[in-house]
Amino acid sequence: MLDYTDKIVVITGAAGGLGRTFAQAFAGGGAQVVACDKNKAGADETAQLVGGLGLEVDVTDAASVERMTRQIIDTYGRIDVLINNAAIYATINRKPFYELTDAEWDLVMNVNLKGVWQCTKAVVKPMIERFKNEGVGGKIINISSATVMSGSPNWSHYVSSKGGVIGLTRSMAKELGGFNINVNAIAPGFTLTEASLNLMENAGQYGVDRGAIKRPSTAEDIAGTALYLASPLSDFVTGQTVIVDGGKQFI
Repeated sequence: MLDYTDKIVVITGAAGGLGRTFAQAFAGGGAQVVACDKNKAGADETAQLVGGLGLEVDVTDAASVERMTRQIIDTYGRIDVLINNAAIYATINRKPFYELTDAEWDLVMNVNLKGVWQCTKAVVKPMIERFKNEGVGGKIINISSATVMSGSPNWSHYVSSKGGVIGLTRSMAKELGGFNINVNAIAPGFTLTEASLNLMENAGQYGVDRGAIKRPSTAEDIAGTALYLASPLSDFVTGQTVIVDGGKQFI
């Protein structure tokens, strides 16, 4: 049930961090991975690690996203799974919402929310044509954040963008269910990636005492949920948000 042999899995934000871990996890299950990122060198490095294809894409630019989609379809003829992982995170300026500039707000929204809409809009067109008359289905996984459930001071643009991802996931699930396409979201808690480790000292202990599971989250923890949501085991699961934070929050 977790065999991804011959599945075409497209991952945005795949130059490192969670995206690279997703790529390694799916490739380990036999998938053909397409690693997409604005950082072409990083995307190529991930692709080389997993024996896949690396593509450059700016998720905020419609022409770039359409070009990415055409390249995938021209190469493989289809798309089975899309993971919308690209986001701005560690480089965000943290400040009170009333001190944010229009440019700071718009940049985060364009990448973290508009990028999800833009990539899904492009990729889902060939997915619909393929899956609307087939018994098997396509899978779309959007990466949100557990900060949406609790709020996070001085980070309102990030929290709002990730909250928007959850709302968008629900609407997409309703619209695409009739085409045999499932859409779900993962909301990770603070996870030990290169970006997170550079945010603060003692990152490995941040929030551990608040969790039911007394250890920090790793990228592999998040990848396990993605593997499930991309598999036939989740065929009757759509429009849902799965919090993966070791039990810090419950919904």
